[in-house]
Amino acid sequence: PAQTRYRRLLDPHFSRRKMEALAPGIRKHANALIDAFIDAGRCEFDEDFAIPLPCTAFLELLGLPSSDLDLFLRLKNGIIRPQEGREGLTPEAAQQIRADTGAEIYAYFEAVLDERSAKPREDLLTALLEEEIEGEQLTREEVLDICFLLLLAGLDTVTATLGCNLAYLAANPHQRERIVDDPERIPGAVEELLRWESPVTGVPRVVKQPVTLSGVELQPGQLVTLLLGSANTDGAHFLEASTVDFERERNVHVAFGAGPHRCLGSHLARMELRVAMEEWHRRIPEYRIVPGETPRFSPGIREVRYLPLEWRA
Repeated sequence: PAQTRYRRLLDPHFSRRKMEALAPGIRKHANALIDAFIDAGRCEFDEDFAIPLPCTAFLELLGLPSSDLDLFLRLKNGIIRPQEGREGLTPEAAQQIRADTGAEIYAYFEAVLDERSAKPREDLLTALLEEEIEGEQLTREEVLDICFLLLLAGLDTVTATLGCNLAYLAANPHQRERIVDDPERIPGAVEELLRWESPVTGVPRVVKQPVTLSGVELQPGQLVTLLLGSANTDGAHFLEASTVDFERERNVHVAFGAGPHRCLGSHLARMELRVAMEEWHRRIPEYRIVPGETPRFSPGIREVRYLPLEWRA
């Protein structure tokens, strides 16, 4: 019930119309990124394009300076991937990194919210300070908690999806050629690759009432993992589920979850993915994975951490 109250407050700020208003800025930034490496005839897609593009959209949405991008990436990784670059890190040490990073995130937003309280702006952070639930303004702790959640949600999953999409298209040139020949197929390609790649492969949930699923009895309090990636390739739901079809009709996948916990930023993510795919394939229609190289995928959120691409400059 508490989650529903916050959802009702936040949903209007992430509406399809408001997210589409950000598209021109995303398109401009996508081209600026491409300008930096197109003449070289190669790039490492994750670092050069997939990471900075959605992060810039997030900073713009919250009204934060683009100069803080590297800081936000470090903070995000400190929570989601504390073991990165630290061989042999113990679970206890990883948890301490998360705790220290969390404190740093809260301190950052505390200072920014103090600034917005003194000098309001036309941005989401100012709006959160002014919003009310049932006639009462959000507490500072509630606003900080929302900022923490948005940082983690806004800086990782679109990056992961972009990398998965380009890795698939680079390995399947006949599919790439179809969207290059007809860019109108790109929205359908975005949906189908969300289904097929499913970067967020599963979500944990706690059982609230006794239930039997496929002969397995589950009791209240048990932790279960719902495999979104498995659901998205379920032959009982999708016709020819193992075929990637950019013209698939009624592509009702659960890459963004479903029901009350459907991803708050799904409209933003779809817009970013569409714009990125349009501009990349307009500027770089033919590309491939560098011969002899192998893309590297991360566990958990399925991100292509290393995707070297090349094309004729």
